[in-house]
Amino acid sequence: MDWTLEVVVVPVSDLDRSIEFYRDKVGFDLDHDTRNEHMHIAQLTPRGSGCSIVVGSLASHREMEPGSLKGLQLVVSDAHAAREELLSRGVEAGEITVFDDRDGGTFFGFADPDGNTWAVQQLKVRADKPLIPRNQ
Repeated sequence: MDWTLEVVVVPVSDLDRSIEFYRDKVGFDLDHDTRNEHMHIAQLTPRGSGCSIVVGSLASHREMEPGSLKGLQLVVSDAHAAREELLSRGVEAGEITVFDDRDGGTFFGFADPDGNTWAVQQLKVRADKPLIPRNQ
């Protein structure tokens, strides 16, 4: 049986600000933004990922303090290009650190406006072998 991780709840204090940050600055796709008298939730997905984040006002979203999620990890094929892209969009990104010269040992990080932190790992192999096949 396959078990797939497809959604991670990210605790935030301001949904509109978070949607703007993840969509416009980090470059995630906004899959849906649902508002009604009972809730406001949005799902955003990093391009090429099978896992999305959800920000919202449901009870499960309020169980964690905004900014309390630490060390979520994204993977890119080129850490230098990814960092430059984030910087060009106004995201404060940390310096690139090489922990190991082998593929997978290069990282940098950033935080969202609430302080939830992300690690970005370089796996050069993802350029030729993405986890999610690209549409032809």
